[in-house]
Amino acid sequence: MAVNWEPTVSLHLRIRVVPGRRNSLLKFLNAAKPFYESPGGIHVRLLADESDPDRFVEIVEYADEQTYRLDDQRVKRDPDMAAYIAQWHELLAEPPVVEVFREANL
Repeated sequence: MAVNWEPTVSLHLRIRVVPGRRNSLLKFLNAAKPFYESPGGIHVRLLADESDPDRFVEIVEYADEQTYRLDDQRVKRDPDMAAYIAQWHELLAEPPVVEVFREANL
């Protein structure tokens, strides 16, 4: 990640993993992260809930609106992405809560 990274779009995926699958999620995301970030202008990170070992927020940051839109199309159409998403869903205890935030330019 560049030192001056200032994303304009952030996708927040609020997730809960199946109890006991925390390490499986971490291993999966470490393996998937290079693919997720491969188009460029994308940075993936993970926040862990300190009070609940099974809750996380996966954050996907996009350098600009175009990068976000192209990645959204990749999610919908790319078979490799579909395979990663299917593996990810197998680790989840419930459907993710998906939120998209855009820079407010203060």
